[in-house]
Amino acid sequence: MKKVFQLDFSNLKGDFLGGLTAGIVALPLALAFGEQTDLGAVAGLYGAIVLGVLAAFFGGTPTQISGPTAPMTVVSALVIADAMAYSGSLDLAFPIIIATFFMAGLFEALLGVFRLGKYIKYIPYPVVSGFMSGIGVIIVITQVFPFFGVSAPAGGPLGTIRTIHKIPEIINMYSVGAALLTTGIIYGLPRLTKKIPAALVALVVVSVIAGFILPPDALFRINSKGSIPTGLPELQLGFIKVFSDFDHIAIVMEYALTLAALGAIDSLLTAVVADNITKTKHDSDQELIGQGIGNMGAALIGGLPGAGATMRTVINANSGGKTKLSGVFAGLFLLAVLLGLGTLVGHVPNAVLAGILITVGIGIIDYKGLRHIRSVPKSDVYVMLIVFFLTVFVDLLIAVAIGMILSSLFFMKKISDVIEHKTHSASLRDFSQDVMWKDEKNIISRLGDKVYIKHLDGPLFFGFASRFQDMMKALPMVQVVIFRMEKVPYIDQSGLYAMEEAILELHNRGIRVAFSHLDEQPLDMLRRIRIIPNLVPESMCFGHFNECARWLENYLEEKKD
Repeated sequence: MKKVFQLDFSNLKGDFLGGLTAGIVALPLALAFGEQTDLGAVAGLYGAIVLGVLAAFFGGTPTQISGPTAPMTVVSALVIADAMAYSGSLDLAFPIIIATFFMAGLFEALLGVFRLGKYIKYIPYPVVSGFMSGIGVIIVITQVFPFFGVSAPAGGPLGTIRTIHKIPEIINMYSVGAALLTTGIIYGLPRLTKKIPAALVALVVVSVIAGFILPPDALFRINSKGSIPTGLPELQLGFIKVFSDFDHIAIVMEYALTLAALGAIDSLLTAVVADNITKTKHDSDQELIGQGIGNMGAALIGGLPGAGATMRTVINANSGGKTKLSGVFAGLFLLAVLLGLGTLVGHVPNAVLAGILITVGIGIIDYKGLRHIRSVPKSDVYVMLIVFFLTVFVDLLIAVAIGMILSSLFFMKKISDVIEHKTHSASLRDFSQDVMWKDEKNIISRLGDKVYIKHLDGPLFFGFASRFQDMMKALPMVQVVIFRMEKVPYIDQSGLYAMEEAILELHNRGIRVAFSHLDEQPLDMLRRIRIIPNLVPESMCFGHFNECARWLENYLEEKKD
């Protein structure tokens, strides 16, 4: 436990460069996410500073960079809007808002204390896909009016859609030009160089152009809502009185649970990405504790809640960050910006932030899942689309809850059908230690140090996907891995992607992969998303193990020569 609170200074230079780069990337996003809510841009900056430092120090993913994220900001904006509607003004709603953010952090930390982090893996891919794509669309829709130069109407995506016919009457061409130039820089600069964060360049360049070329009142700016505070933020403890009113408690708890669950999912998904890049293993429960402490700290100074941020985490790791110090450096850089450049930040045009957010929204849409919509099982498609539309037009928590229920029902139906038609299939259970089968004894006795035969028993579905990936990473160093698929009657979308990642990991280690006895449905699914033949040629898919054994002997003999 002591290691949790220890900082490793062995990679000081790499952590400083990684944290600094991630902090530079985080700056425009923090401002944009904050400006998307009624708390203003500075709330996003406060959240990025405190959450970034505390989550890094107390968390369980060394390279994780935390701060306001798109999904968390969308829910936070909804919390703020509903609290204002309930209270009548932002000042009256502020204690309720801070209480909600603080309790969300507390609930998230408790998820880690009670060791519930490992259960995140049971969320099916179609639910995550539909939810993330829905969040992306919400961000794009809600930035339509800011893109054209006016504040977004109340009512979220539906409010925007209902009033979109008014845009021709209120359009500000200066705003449109600034937003288009912002998006052009963000998409165009990486084609020239990836050494400089495109969002930061867009923020600075377009803001400077607008400040020196355009008339003073041509664009709405961040400080149109009031001046940006400079110096250290004030401690917000007035929220404590909220818990003396039962009606307030009910409102706080509902949204706090939503934010806690969303923050946990968002952070742990990013932690998995970090593991894949750094070839390490994060501590899910400790990560939730760190994220919870960070969000509680952010609430205490009026900052937005957040989670592990995928893009910033990847940039940190690729720039040399390896330990918790990188996240601390990222937060300290943003603090330096707040203390030194707070006044300048207020001159950033809202249209620039709208352009940044639109690119963020477009970027988090799950194009991989959409691209395979004709290839994966129809039930997965139904779940993804239902979650997507509920996320955009109804409620985020309802969307995830219904998605989980539908996924469970569809899965139970599939398994009952499999049992009915495949009476010889094994019952559902975790993969046990591989045991040598009778037809393998001869080849294992001669080539056992060069080949590993993996028996897969039962459907490869979302509940087994994470465990399957862990097993593949633990395989010994051999020349060939053979997957015996006699007892795999079904593969869903999560299982397909898990198999794809496992094969890619084996290829990276120089290991050949072959399939033995693929059933009709798994074979069809592997072909539909081109795992066969792109990753495993048709010639490496054998109908019986005896055919596979003959190929193996010839292959190893040729390789020896």
